[in-house]
Amino acid sequence: MKPVIQQEIAGCAIASSAAIAGLSYEEAKQIANALGITADDKELWSGTAHIRKLLNKLGYATSPEELKFEGWDKLPNCALLSIKWHLEKGKPFWHWVVFVREDDKEYVLDSKKALKNNIRTDFGRMKPKWYIEVSS
Repeated sequence: MKPVIQQEIAGCAIASSAAIAGLSYEEAKQIANALGITADDKELWSGTAHIRKLLNKLGYATSPEELKFEGWDKLPNCALLSIKWHLEKGKPFWHWVVFVREDDKEYVLDSKKALKNNIRTDFGRMKPKWYIEVSS
């Protein structure tokens, strides 16, 4: 998998979905918008329904529940991770990233535009709270 850079401040869910599906940000955004999902909708980073709906439309299944992060070695081969989890006025928010295990390698695709490298292996710096398994 290759990283897709988010083109909007709150576009990490769209970019993560694009990376999983092998699409450009623009292609995934068009599909999301057709589903009524936009990057300015805070449900993209404070809820899971929109990203699940988008991934389903792209042909991917997601685990029905969020699963507690218990270690990098316990993750499935593809998972959406919630990092930078925090509360704002009592409501949870996070940044979506994609964990990938393939060809004996493990890495995280992070769509944040400001990063020098969007393929991350600095696992100790990321503090996932939970994850959603993704399968084709």
